[in-house]
Amino acid sequence: MTKYISILALSAALTATGAAAQDKLTISVYSFAQDAYKEALYDPFEEMCGCELVIETGNSVERMAKIEANAADPVIDMAVISSHDALSLARKGLLQSIDTSKLQSFDKLYPAAQDPIGDSMAVGYTFYASSIVYRKDLVSIESWNDLLGEKLAGNVSLPNITGTQGPLTLMMLNKAEGGDPGDFSATISEIGKHADDIVTFYSRSSELAQLMNQEEVIAAPVGRFAWSRFKSSPLPFAWADPKEGQAGGMNVMIMTANNGNEELAYKLMDYWLSTEVQTRIAEALIDSPANRDVKVSDEVAENLTYGAELINSLNILDPAVIIANRDAWVDQWNNEVIR
Repeated sequence: MTKYISILALSAALTATGAAAQDKLTISVYSFAQDAYKEALYDPFEEMCGCELVIETGNSVERMAKIEANAADPVIDMAVISSHDALSLARKGLLQSIDTSKLQSFDKLYPAAQDPIGDSMAVGYTFYASSIVYRKDLVSIESWNDLLGEKLAGNVSLPNITGTQGPLTLMMLNKAEGGDPGDFSATISEIGKHADDIVTFYSRSSELAQLMNQEEVIAAPVGRFAWSRFKSSPLPFAWADPKEGQAGGMNVMIMTANNGNEELAYKLMDYWLSTEVQTRIAEALIDSPANRDVKVSDEVAENLTYGAELINSLNILDPAVIIANRDAWVDQWNNEVIR
């Protein structure tokens, strides 16, 4: 009898352990603003669901590589990533479609965020503008072309071609130069001619913020989602409004194929997209909302990519165009810029 009870106890313990393991969700996110995200999103969600979030960070290349390398036995359940990187993963069969009926706030999203890459493979959770952050006490920025001008030589940084901001910067420099909208080859060659004037080609916004706060760089293109790193600095940084306009894009939520943790992933997605949470994240100046029911003060809105008027004004590069041309861009970049 004692042996039988012990076996039952062991079985119960194993069952409890298995249940606990199922209540852990591993998500892959950008590395910026993680302390703020912990307060606004992660901690409240863990308290609500009684689960544990395992947060993995890194740049786009690193995070995509990890998803691909573990396709047979996913170690990432859910990720937030750029729309073009999501499309690339989807085309490789690494994602599963999202059942939007499980997202209570789905109908509150801007239409562009509801199915941004097709086949319900992603849902947008934030829009972002991209422009040039600069030291307003040292320089003025009128055009994207200023990045390659004499006044910034030796004090400017550009994003690496493989990151989210790289293709957007190419698009806007190409527009400033009056180039063919579908051909960035001349723009890459122009960057190559000025490579010695560029302090670094950064991979992470955190890396750029450090360089700018150390006063090694006084101007660089960056996404609005990283603006808080600069706004909180004691140095007088400003956000440029170039005559060619601002670039823009959307980051999306994705779910890896066959991860076995879909139920908990849907709970986090649903919570993240809710008006309450999107408002809290916006008011903390972490990310701009994709939920159109979010209302913020004018003061907060000035620091975000907020509202239909601004979102509709952005120069957005089609994710399919990025995927179709990225290899050629990288090859030319490696030959002419990184030499």
